[in-house]
Amino acid sequence: MLDPEVPDLGQVLDALGASLLRPVSPLPDRPVPVSGVLIHERRSGAPPGQDTILLAVGADPAEAKDLLNSAVGYAALVVKSFGEPLTELSDAARDAGVVLLAADEAVPWHHLEAMISSALAPAVRTPGAPAAGDLFALANAIAGMVGGATTIEDPHRRILAYSTLPGQPIDDGRRQGILGLQVPEVPVFYDDQYRELARVRQTCRFPSLPGGLPRLGVAVRAGSEMLGSIWVVDADDSLDETAEQALFNAAEIAALHLLAARTAVDVVRRRRADLLQRLLADPSSVTAVAPQLGLDPDAPVAVAAFTVTDPEDVLAAHAATRLADLVSLHCEAHYGKHGCALIDGTVYALLPNAHRDLVADIARRAHGALRMPVQAGLGSTVPGLRSIASSRTDADLVLRTLAERRTAPEPCQVAAIEEVWAGATLSVLAQILAGDAALPRRLGPAVRAHDVEHGTTYAPTILAYLDTNGDIAAASARLSVHPNTIRYRLSRAEEIFGFDLADPDERLVLWLRLRLGDQLGW
Repeated sequence: MLDPEVPDLGQVLDALGASLLRPVSPLPDRPVPVSGVLIHERRSGAPPGQDTILLAVGADPAEAKDLLNSAVGYAALVVKSFGEPLTELSDAARDAGVVLLAADEAVPWHHLEAMISSALAPAVRTPGAPAAGDLFALANAIAGMVGGATTIEDPHRRILAYSTLPGQPIDDGRRQGILGLQVPEVPVFYDDQYRELARVRQTCRFPSLPGGLPRLGVAVRAGSEMLGSIWVVDADDSLDETAEQALFNAAEIAALHLLAARTAVDVVRRRRADLLQRLLADPSSVTAVAPQLGLDPDAPVAVAAFTVTDPEDVLAAHAATRLADLVSLHCEAHYGKHGCALIDGTVYALLPNAHRDLVADIARRAHGALRMPVQAGLGSTVPGLRSIASSRTDADLVLRTLAERRTAPEPCQVAAIEEVWAGATLSVLAQILAGDAALPRRLGPAVRAHDVEHGTTYAPTILAYLDTNGDIAAASARLSVHPNTIRYRLSRAEEIFGFDLADPDERLVLWLRLRLGDQLGW
């Protein structure tokens, strides 16, 4: 007889949902008890684990078939097919008396392990509990159980759900958070509270902030991973230790809900990212891709590009992934269904309406969350998805122009292509000049090399003269030298390098060479 405290495999699968784990071999008629979950190491044998779910991480169907021989006694064996047929493996599992389950390929193994562990918690199997992923029902359940207005947040302080029980007071901070689905920015106070939540494994009590009410808060975890947090307003400072324990218990229930919700969102988001990446690489695929993205192929659209700039390039890769999450969340909040893709360290987003203010707001929030410099570029608005490559090129060009500016980089830099068209044009010319081996390179490089070798200042003198349209007085003021010094240096430069400043073509080419010297590496 099945111990009522030990869940059945069918109950676990019902809690997780068929989109996450699906049976490949038939479930037996008898109950299958599940007491835990284990991860298989490819280079070692199957660990002992009666009535546990074994995750065959990294095992292909052939390796999983060999693993079945040592997996007898397990409640189930979980594999990922990655498009390979599992018929032979399913037959082998049936012969071995082991249930074979296929996991969604898009779900990381450590997320899957955490979700199964959460599904095994007794509180999750309580009859009448909200279905996994129904976060608003869960928020109402917690509000009724603990005794205060409740919000559930993700690790980025984005409000995922909030309670709506009548008669429970809220303050302006909660009201603003609900309206914007984002915790208001009061870093001095809130940062300390979130750090405290991340540090301890218990309910925390926080005093009222200016204009606010006291709160109880607790972190929601799956193992060592922090999935989010739950906050309950303590309007009259009446929530006691019983309420604190109830909130702590609720966090265990919430773990499964947050993991289920995140997994569902991650799968959809990853698919949309793959579709957008395909569209950006091949705009001719618009006929097939646009319906899957839910976009009108003939509606105006612009591409925004975001990047994290780390001078030491130590955390850039990890930060780029977090940046992609942040951009996607904000765009989804503004536009609903949305496509966002991380390609070679740059995050691209489609904007049905090219709002520079929105791009700037996303960049500012990303900088605040990542504590790293963020740059964002908005491409031109194009008449439809078939012209998306042009807008992406513009967005990339804006980022390149921002990166090439000689001024010290700001923590958050944002520009549209219309704002940097002059610098963008010069950047394109620099690439053309650098890539064309047929173009003579004697003017700019020779002047700069002479200055380096002899300690002269011909290059800045010529550039100042050309920048001021041949105005000796203006060039003299720019360099803080006497006009006669300017005249002497220009005359001497013509003798040394053999160019003629009276020739308009030579003046133009010389100016381009000197002006673009930094971009060309000269």
